[in-house]
Amino acid sequence: MAATADVAHHGDHAHHKPKHDYHLVDPSPWPLIGSIAALLLTGGGVMWMHGAAAGPWVVLLGFLGVAYVMVRWWRDVLRESSRGDHSAVVSRGLRIGMVLFITSEVFFFFAFFWAFFWGALVPPETYAVSWPPEGIEPVPAFDIPFLNTLILLLSGATVTWAHHAIRENDQQTAFKALALTVALGVTFTLFQVYEYVHAIHEGFTLQSGIFGSTFYMATGFHGFHVIVGTTFLIVCMMRAWYGTFRPDKHVGFEAAAWYWHFVDVVWLFLFVWVYWWGGSLRFTTTPVG
Repeated sequence: MAATADVAHHGDHAHHKPKHDYHLVDPSPWPLIGSIAALLLTGGGVMWMHGAAAGPWVVLLGFLGVAYVMVRWWRDVLRESSRGDHSAVVSRGLRIGMVLFITSEVFFFFAFFWAFFWGALVPPETYAVSWPPEGIEPVPAFDIPFLNTLILLLSGATVTWAHHAIRENDQQTAFKALALTVALGVTFTLFQVYEYVHAIHEGFTLQSGIFGSTFYMATGFHGFHVIVGTTFLIVCMMRAWYGTFRPDKHVGFEAAAWYWHFVDVVWLFLFVWVYWWGGSLRFTTTPVG
C-alpha cells in the first residue's frame, strides 16, 4: 500500500507539472530582503553625508545586507540551472535581460558624457568660467590613463580567451584565463586609486567646477563598474575551477563577458574624450553684459 501511494503521489506530481519551456521560480525572500538592505545602504549614505553619527554604521549594515543577498540569490539561480530549470527559452530570456541591463548602463553613462560636453562646449554666459579651472592641472592622458587603457584592452583579450576555452570544454584553461583577467581588473583599480590620490593631493577635486565634478562622476562610476565586473568574473573563475560550465550552455559567463566588454568600451570613450580631449581643451569665458 505504501508503494502504491508513493507511485500515486509521484504520478500526481508529474500530472501537475507545467508542460512548457518557461521556469516559474520558487518563492524567494531575496527581493524583499534585498530591498530593505538597499534602503539601509542609500538611507545610511544620506545620513552620513548630513553628519549623522549613525550614518556610517547604517551604510555598513546595508552594504553587508546587499552582499549577503547577492551571494544567496546568485547561488539559487545557479542551483536552478544545475537542476535543469533553465531551458533554451529561459536562457534566451536571461540573455535578453542582460542586454537590456547593459543598454540601461549605456544611458547611465550617456548622462555623464552629456554633462561633460555641455560644460566644455556650452559654458554659461552669466559668469566667468575657465576650463580647466584656474590652478588645476588635468590628469595627463598618456600617463596612468593610457596604461590603464592597455590593461583593459588586454583583459578583453583574456576574457575572450576564457570564452573560447569554455566552448572547447577546457575549463582548466578557462580558469587560468579568468584568473589573469581578474588580476588585470584589480591592477586597473589600484592604478586608478593611485591616480585619484595624486590628483586630489594636487588640488583637483570633485569641487573643481563642472570639469572636476563630471570627471570624477564619470571615471568614478566606471571604476565602480570595474569592481562589479571583477567580482562577476571571480564568480565565473570559481565556477570554472569546479567545472560547472558546459560548452553548449554558459549563460552566466556570457553575461559576465558582455559586461566586461561594455566596461572596456566605456573606458575607451573616457580616455579619448575626457582624459585626452577634455584635458587638452583650454578656454576662459567672460560674462555677457
